[in-house]
Amino acid sequence: MQIDEKLLSKLEKLSALQITKNRNETIVQLSEIVNFVEKLNELDLDSQEITVSTIKGGAPLRIDEIRNSNVIDEVLDCAPKKQEHFFVVPKIIE
Repeated sequence: MQIDEKLLSKLEKLSALQITKNRNETIVQLSEIVNFVEKLNELDLDSQEITVSTIKGGAPLRIDEIRNSNVIDEVLDCAPKKQEHFFVVPKIIE
């Protein structure tokens, strides 16, 4: 599947997000992701045993550390409407 400007616009509408920065780069990145997933779909895994983890006893937990991050601002910058640190969406329940 090839991602183009038309499909990107449709995805923006469906997700209620606006991609204003580096649209061409975004199209390239999304195309690479889709191509990778398509390659994964080609794998024949019928003969493989299902595994949950490759580590006995599960994955080790990391220490939960507080750190500064501006992810909220980056995500909200893509939203068509926002108020403080929240998305503004149409009311769907009356």
